[in-house]
Amino acid sequence: MKNIFVGNLSFGATEDAVRSMFETYGPVDRVSIMTDRDTGRSRGFGFVEMTNSPEGDRAIAELNGKELDGRALNINEARPKAERGNGGGGFGGQRRNRY
Repeated sequence: MKNIFVGNLSFGATEDAVRSMFETYGPVDRVSIMTDRDTGRSRGFGFVEMTNSPEGDRAIAELNGKELDGRALNINEARPKAERGNGGGGFGGQRRNRY
């Protein structure tokens, strides 16, 4: 299994369009374009999971820099999701207006 990061997607790019680009190199298990949770609009990047690792490597090498919808794609192997620390940045306790 090869997990591939696809960056610099146009906001109108579809999962079907991304899938068809990668399927020329081998079977694609899943395509996910990340969207903003509030607006539902594309965030301009996504992930492709390919069944066969060597085919995924070839897709990365040949598709990086290719255009989709007029934008040059940034394609590389996805890094594992970083662990997030617990807490931090919270606004606990009471807040008082100082007027």
